[in-house]
Amino acid sequence: MGEPSAGGVPVAALKRHAELAELVEEARWRYYVLDQPTVSDAEFDGWFNELLALEKAHPSLQTPDSPTQKVGAPVSGDFAKVQHLARMESLDNAFDADDMAAWQARAARLAEGDPGPYLVELKIDGLAVALVYRDGKLERGATRGDGRTGDDVTPNVRTIKGVPHRLRGDDVPSLVEVRGEVYIPVDDFTKLNEQLVEQGKAPFANPRNSAAGTLRQKDPRITAQRPLRMIVHGVGVWEGATAPRAQSEVYDRLGEFGLPVSDLYKVVGSLDEINEFIEHYRVHRHDPPYEIDGVVVKVDDFRTQRELGSTSRAPRWAIAYKYPPEEVNTKLLDIQVGVGRTGRVTPFAVMEPVVVAGSTVERATLHNAAIVVKKGVLIGDMVVLRKAGDVIPEIVGPVVAMRDGSEREFVMPTHCPECGTELAYEKEGDADLRCPNARGCPAQIRERIYFAARRTALDITGLGYVAATALTQPLPPQQPAVRTEADLFDLTLEQLIPIKSVVRDKDTGLPKIDPRTGEEKVVSFFSNVNGQASQNALTLLQELEEAKQRPLWQVLVALSIRHIGPPTARVLAGQMRSMDAIMNASEEELAAVEGIGPRVAATIREWFAVDWHREIIERWRAAGVRMADEPAPEKGPQTLQGLTFVVTGTLDGFTRDSAAEVLTSRGGKVAGSVSKKTSFVVVGENAGSKYDKAVSLGVPILDEQGFRVLLEDGPEAASAVAVTPDKE
Repeated sequence: MGEPSAGGVPVAALKRHAELAELVEEARWRYYVLDQPTVSDAEFDGWFNELLALEKAHPSLQTPDSPTQKVGAPVSGDFAKVQHLARMESLDNAFDADDMAAWQARAARLAEGDPGPYLVELKIDGLAVALVYRDGKLERGATRGDGRTGDDVTPNVRTIKGVPHRLRGDDVPSLVEVRGEVYIPVDDFTKLNEQLVEQGKAPFANPRNSAAGTLRQKDPRITAQRPLRMIVHGVGVWEGATAPRAQSEVYDRLGEFGLPVSDLYKVVGSLDEINEFIEHYRVHRHDPPYEIDGVVVKVDDFRTQRELGSTSRAPRWAIAYKYPPEEVNTKLLDIQVGVGRTGRVTPFAVMEPVVVAGSTVERATLHNAAIVVKKGVLIGDMVVLRKAGDVIPEIVGPVVAMRDGSEREFVMPTHCPECGTELAYEKEGDADLRCPNARGCPAQIRERIYFAARRTALDITGLGYVAATALTQPLPPQQPAVRTEADLFDLTLEQLIPIKSVVRDKDTGLPKIDPRTGEEKVVSFFSNVNGQASQNALTLLQELEEAKQRPLWQVLVALSIRHIGPPTARVLAGQMRSMDAIMNASEEELAAVEGIGPRVAATIREWFAVDWHREIIERWRAAGVRMADEPAPEKGPQTLQGLTFVVTGTLDGFTRDSAAEVLTSRGGKVAGSVSKKTSFVVVGENAGSKYDKAVSLGVPILDEQGFRVLLEDGPEAASAVAVTPDKE
């Protein structure tokens, strides 16, 4: 027998279609009307796309009542209803290059030729609003609603900074309806949520939600106190003045009228250029001051737009390319604390595992107890989790609408969870509690050992986080092979082979749980199944031997002295040349070293004044660790004297270390961060936030070829080939 059906549609398909339609309608109501979204954009898109697929397979399911044929959601009952002068449509979505190519091919087929040029712009994640100006005067502001009828929010719109109450210019239309997005800038959103929590009110889940909730305040005075902004991106009606002929011309005209328009758009002529724009903002997604979730592509010419027309819900001449979601909803199961190498005790969220930005996440930092309070999250909450590319996952806030009363507040512990020492603030006014047991706390030792093995310290690849945990926190009855850094270079195979340990998360320091057993994961890292030394053990001992010959600056970094990172360690080692010279230098002598200063000098003296710190130096010295560099070579031409550089990304002909060495050998200073005082930023492949900072500050940027010009011909020649962002 075949599958049961009704009217030719399988019963299972009918049932799933009805279920999805109900889910989509409920989600829309909560998102557009209540401003209390309970599902993430990714989950909603999944439901909606499944509905589209069902209707494509079974066309009879596509009725006028289907959510796929509607725009937005019903209007709320809290505001007067107004009819839009022209229907406000939604946009179809593209999720990859194939979708974009299919849209462009379909538009070309309908237009009987290439419909370009195209206008590409950022898709702001805000609230769609239509403004009506009659004889240049703002008459009405309304939300999109269901596309035909919206909520009248005119008093609130009038409070938005940048929205003119009267248009300026000589050629103003007698009647114009403009469309745009109302949003709250990202930085202002964070401040707003903190204020709400301080006032005992529920925080917003995301910037879009905060903009929608603010615009729907019944009291415009409240709206006026919040940082709403608007960007206008379209026109529904235009009467009584010279009409623009293209979308790009509209932006010029609207800007002349005094309306807020974006300059982050581009007119392009091909699909390749569209894709280039999309890829650029995929990488620079967080450069704009507002949240974006994709790029909108429009046929620029209005006559071609009219030829292409619209479906029941969306124009055929435009499409939204949506980036992979960076926000999802998940359950906050618990808040635990981890201890870092400086003793800082950090709360971490433990969540139901969820995929976001291409990776599975189940832990996220909450920084300190004050941040937990500011975010307004409770254990048991459904929370909004954000992960932007490679950025550490962050909880944005709770989904308050889904609370059922079982949630509970987090209470910061009073004692270290790893060694039991009473926690304390290092000094008055600190935000972070710390464990003061620096010498004996196994968590701090673990973190310092792992830090000492980093590439910019002793560069021991075999001493990863699992190995550091095994050495410092083995399972009983084994005793730690490393009780302080002093033990590191005295390790033997006999010590390593019997060790078993719990696997810990390197971002949080918390034990990992085996999903199959529900127990903590345990490994025998340094031995094989036959109880013999594993390759891990042999590799570690070999690399420890090699690490004894690292230059002095790397040894300094490995000691975890506060404020002594690679740039400062290079300068200190370069001038002092030996560990003894540094240990015996006075605070005044240290402060006289370029880039050190009184505060760092005091920190260095404090560190070396501790007995067990000096024991580390002497034990390492006895084991053969290099404690002095060769005498400083005679200085060559100091062509870079007085200039400061930052090196970021991957260069073909230099490592970052060798690039730094060649710069300092010519008198230059290499810094770890970009500031207005930076002379040049040397940029390789996969440069990250330092490149972005250089762009924002207008610091000259050199690629590898420009870097070679700098070394060979000096700074003047380099300036001629550098890219200076504010002059582009």
